[in-house]
Amino acid sequence: MKKNIAIVWGGYSSEKEVSERSARGIHSFLDKDKYNLYKVKIDAQAWEVEFDGKTYPIDKNDFSFTANGQKTAFDFAYITIHGTPGEDGVLQGYFDMLCIPYSNCGVLASALTFSKFTCNNFLKSFGFKVAESVILRPSDSYSTETIVNKLGLPVFVKPNVGGSSFGTTKVKEESHLQRAIDDAFGEAPEVMIESFIPGTEVTCGCYQGGKKFQRLPLTEVVTKNEFFDYNAKYKGQVEEITPARIPDEMANQIQEQTERIYHLIGAKGIIRADYIISNGVPVLLEVNTTPGMTETSFIPQQVHAAGLNISDVMTDIIEFEYSKVKSSRK
Repeated sequence: MKKNIAIVWGGYSSEKEVSERSARGIHSFLDKDKYNLYKVKIDAQAWEVEFDGKTYPIDKNDFSFTANGQKTAFDFAYITIHGTPGEDGVLQGYFDMLCIPYSNCGVLASALTFSKFTCNNFLKSFGFKVAESVILRPSDSYSTETIVNKLGLPVFVKPNVGGSSFGTTKVKEESHLQRAIDDAFGEAPEVMIESFIPGTEVTCGCYQGGKKFQRLPLTEVVTKNEFFDYNAKYKGQVEEITPARIPDEMANQIQEQTERIYHLIGAKGIIRADYIISNGVPVLLEVNTTPGMTETSFIPQQVHAAGLNISDVMTDIIEFEYSKVKSSRK
C-alpha cells in the first residue's frame, strides 16, 4: 500500500514564497509510483491540503483531512517550510506528539540551528572557526561605534533567525549601520552582526539514509553582487559550480567538518553547511537544516554531481525515518 506523504510548505515569514518553490521541487522529485503526494500549506490564516483541484482544512488533532466523506491520514511529513514554524522545531514538536515521522531535524537540532548566533557559538566551542559576531535584541542598549570597534568594517547585519537573505545588509560605513539594524529587526526579533571575512564561498550537503551516511560534493558560489543575496539566490545573479574548484584536500576537510556538525547537532535528513575559505582555512557561516529543494537548488545539484538520483535519495530518507518512528512504537 502506498504511503500518504504530506509535502508541508508555507510558514509565517517572508520565506513563504521560497517554501512554495521548494514544495514544487519536492513534488517533482518524489516517486509517485511509491507514494501518494499531497501539498499541505501551513500559514497564519489556515492549514489546508490540495486534493482533486480543491482545498480542504487539515484536522490539527491528528493531521488528517476529510474529503467526500473519506478521511485521509498522513504517514509522513516532508517539511519544506523555510523559517518558522517548520525550521525552528515548532512543527517538529507537533509531529513528535502525534508520532508522525518527518524528513528533517528534530526539535532540539532545529531550534539550535535556527538561531545563527547560538549555533555558531555552540560549534565554536568544538573548535570550528566562525566569524566574530554580536547579537542584538529590541531591549538592548548599544552604540554603532562600539560594534564597529569590536567587529571592524565591513560587517554583515542579518536577522538572527530566518534565511534567504531577507533583511540582510553588507555595511561598509558606520553611518549606514543603524538603518541596516532597523531593517533586520523588521524581519526578526533578534539581529546578528558579524565581521566580514573575504574568501571563496562554498556549501556542502550531507544526509543520513539507512545505515549509509552520504557526504555530497561541494558547490562554489560566485556572484558579482556584494554578497550571496536574494537576487543572487533566486534571480540568477550567481554562478554555482559543482564540484567546487578547490583542492581535493580542502574539499575533504570541509566534508568531514560537515559530517561532524551533523552528528554534533543530532541532525536528521538532509542538511547543508556554508563556509568561506579564507587564507586556506574554512570558516563556518551557518548550518541550514531545511535547504532549498527547487530543481536548481544546491542539494539537487550536489546529488547529481555525486552520481545519485534525487528521487532515490528522498526515498531513502523517508523510509529510514519512517522505520525509526514505527519501530520505536512497538
